[in-house]
Amino acid sequence: MKLRRLGCLLAWALVFAFAPAYALKTDRQQPLEVKADASDGTLGDGVATLRGHVEIRQGTLLIQADVARVERVDGRVRRFELDGSPVHLQQQIEEEGLVAAEARKVEYEVASGIVTLTGDADVDHPQYRISGEVLRYDMNAQHFQGSGSDAEGRIRIRMNPEMIPDDADLTVERPAAPTEGSD
Repeated sequence: MKLRRLGCLLAWALVFAFAPAYALKTDRQQPLEVKADASDGTLGDGVATLRGHVEIRQGTLLIQADVARVERVDGRVRRFELDGSPVHLQQQIEEEGLVAAEARKVEYEVASGIVTLTGDADVDHPQYRISGEVLRYDMNAQHFQGSGSDAEGRIRIRMNPEMIPDDADLTVERPAAPTEGSD
């Protein structure tokens, strides 16, 4: 039961951390499934750690890591830290599709709403893909900040163009030319 509560705290924080749009509403009503090879720590103030093949599922949310740490201060969750080779996160978001993210380390500061992906960080959203050594996402401002990891030390961003449906009528109506003698 303690492992389930710890996982619940972790999953709720990460639901909001990695999807700039809204996660599927039904995910929140789904049972939370947490698996790990071992756990150590407390659900009171202090740090609780899940180790070995950590897998957290709730609806379409899936988090996989080697280690997950949760820090609590004054009875509240202060910080989450996930480590992996790499950490994988994915979730369906409303009307958008699947968002997937990965990095060697993921940190989430609850009070500030800042999520930091470090080490070959990559976020693949149906509308864009952003990659770099460090990606920082402010959930409150919905703002990405990053630093590069390619050979030139640059961040990479790919944005998809607006798509026009195949069956769209592309005819453009032009105003009629004025006729002679009209004012």
